[in-house]
Amino acid sequence: MTSRSSARRATLVVAAVAATLSALPATGATGATSATSATRDTTATSATRGTSAVATVVAAQSTPVPITTPDGLLMSYVVNATVAGPQDIATVKRAVRLAGGVVVQAWPQIGVVIAHSDRAAFRSRVVALSAGTVGGAEPTRTVAVTEGTPAAVAAPWSVTGTARAAAGAVGAPRVSPAGRHATSVAAVPVPDPREGSQWDLTTITADTAHLTTDGSPTVVVGVLDSGVDASHPDLAPNIDAADSVNCTDAGRPDTSATGWLPTTSPHGTHVAGTIAAARNGIGIVGVAPGVRLASVKVVNDAGFIYPEYAICGFVWAGLRGMEVTNSSYFVDPFEFYCDDQPEQSVPAEALRRAVAWSTSRGVVHAAAAGNSSVDLARKTTDFGSPDDGTPVARTLNPSCHDLPAELPGVAAVSALARVGTTTTGTLASYSNRGNGVIDVAAPGSAILSTLPGNGYGTLSGTSMASPHVAGVLALMRSAHPGYKPAQLLTTLAAEADAQACSPSPGGPACLGGLALNSYYGNGVVDAASAVR
Repeated sequence: MTSRSSARRATLVVAAVAATLSALPATGATGATSATSATRDTTATSATRGTSAVATVVAAQSTPVPITTPDGLLMSYVVNATVAGPQDIATVKRAVRLAGGVVVQAWPQIGVVIAHSDRAAFRSRVVALSAGTVGGAEPTRTVAVTEGTPAAVAAPWSVTGTARAAAGAVGAPRVSPAGRHATSVAAVPVPDPREGSQWDLTTITADTAHLTTDGSPTVVVGVLDSGVDASHPDLAPNIDAADSVNCTDAGRPDTSATGWLPTTSPHGTHVAGTIAAARNGIGIVGVAPGVRLASVKVVNDAGFIYPEYAICGFVWAGLRGMEVTNSSYFVDPFEFYCDDQPEQSVPAEALRRAVAWSTSRGVVHAAAAGNSSVDLARKTTDFGSPDDGTPVARTLNPSCHDLPAELPGVAAVSALARVGTTTTGTLASYSNRGNGVIDVAAPGSAILSTLPGNGYGTLSGTSMASPHVAGVLALMRSAHPGYKPAQLLTTLAAEADAQACSPSPGGPACLGGLALNSYYGNGVVDAASAVR
């Protein structure tokens, strides 16, 4: 994806400080990639943050950011049914049509419809015409729909942009094969050629955990990102094409063979390698080299992750029966969505429903905390949102949250920087932090992993920290197949290696004690202890 103007944009894709590319001798090097062109990491919240929505009592109103929708401008909307379920979806669909819109995608599982309209009054009309079944309808972005309305959707306006010719239908939930949760046990693992350069694996004791398990091939990790290079020799053995999908066609699932491959960004391929690069005598090894990877593309070619893309990704993970997801981004166009602003709270509610529903289906989530060096527990201002239009200076309050990071059921991960040549680390200067928000810490700086074109390179950011935790969760699900998402998150936190506050590397100082603090949460993730 292409980089955008805001320096804080480094939060989503990857605040990549190095893109040292090297290729397999047999294939040649991949092209150089921009260190700032990947994703804005987000933070997720764990079971310690409760099970309710993120709304809180506010002391003062956050700064409104009105979104204008003039006649003739094709916009995307989230339309939430009053009841989060399938009961009212038919009525909501009818209201969308009567209000001058078209239904792009309906998710009856969570009571959410994604709609397009070029009518200025669509928002108010769809609520008025819904007979009380619509709780809110708001735009998902501040600009027109660049990808156009999918060709598979009959629309009164001309289909423009880069919409695909046909979007794949939502498949039936994946049926668990016999022996689905069998644990693959590795004897003494044979190191891959570049494993010695992976300081991150030693830091989280993944090398020791591999003596117990490399992970089960029946465990699938959804990589919600910019696409995964399925031809990379370190990833090809573990790619699950049947469960892969492209969600960037206006939020409508596209299961075509090439839709979920990367186009403009190496980010998803790098994240995938950290999670599950195969133990095959080539290149590197992932945290969980025995599990499978599903590419769930939620980042469009311009580098944006709009709410409808992320909603599609989380619901897809639940439909397909995935065990784990990783989200190394924050949802555009707001770095922080405020519950006291309807134009932000309606998309946030739809996303919350998607994450909660997939969690109820057994999916556990990890997400990046972000690279803005912000204390997520004490947010005050935001100067970079909306990032798809003209950013404004915003005053924030306790109702403003980093999504999907600060949602129940998601493990929020801060990033460690390597200290000298040791395998221990301290908080990276760019990493977001927050007492009671960060769950665990993991290596995030100078992480060696896979890149498109059979390449390898080092990238940095909380985007790189989160996939370590997703890999550990996959190992845990392999070793403890009966664990539910809440139990996995509780164990992840309990088995982390407590790390005391350290001097500030930049940004807000550390708050809290050894057992729980704003920099490291419950501590540095410990793979070996977590799989015992």
